[in-house]
Amino acid sequence: MFTGIIEETGIISSIQKTSDTWILEIEAKKVLENTHIGDSIAVSGICLTVTTLFENRFTVDVSNETTNRSILRNASAGMKINLERALTLSSRLGGHLVSGHVDTTGTITKVEKHDASTVIFFRIPQQYLKYIVDKGSVCIDGISLTAVEPREDVFSVWVIPHTLSHTTLLSKKAGDTVNIECDMIAKYTEKLINNRNSEAFSKTDDSLSTAFLQERGF
Repeated sequence: MFTGIIEETGIISSIQKTSDTWILEIEAKKVLENTHIGDSIAVSGICLTVTTLFENRFTVDVSNETTNRSILRNASAGMKINLERALTLSSRLGGHLVSGHVDTTGTITKVEKHDASTVIFFRIPQQYLKYIVDKGSVCIDGISLTAVEPREDVFSVWVIPHTLSHTTLLSKKAGDTVNIECDMIAKYTEKLINNRNSEAFSKTDDSLSTAFLQERGF
């Protein structure tokens, strides 16, 4: 579990590709502090497991499922990525609950400068827009951000200078692709509502009624 508060940016130094797995070697510094083999690190919003550790770099294995559903499908040596270590029970939750499981990718359609802030517009597959609500949370390349004015298949975020300068968003432009993780609370809520309305649930639903109470001796 993560918060979407980026600790540092790293660089993919090398990629080894096999038939079903990619091995990424990533240069980093801060996220290696107190990190052990087997720990989780979010790489631009993707939860990956540390497989080897060196003084200033680490490696992770990436499955085909992950590369196909994320921006890593276009990864190359020299690519800059956002990094965050997994949340601990003593950590401050400065962003929002992020699982590190990317739902889809989005495309930047426009970048606008507004005084001190930067507004970035994203287009995502329409089926995911139902999870994006105005002033709700969304995770973009591992960054916890606030969605603004979602409509049709586009929404925007306002990015403050600190976030822009400390993440990969600084170099993003129209046409670039990003990882999108929708708010997990929205997804779980939808699942529960769908289950409640399903035929299977209706058959086992013991609704509170006079008959229900009488059958149970009340």
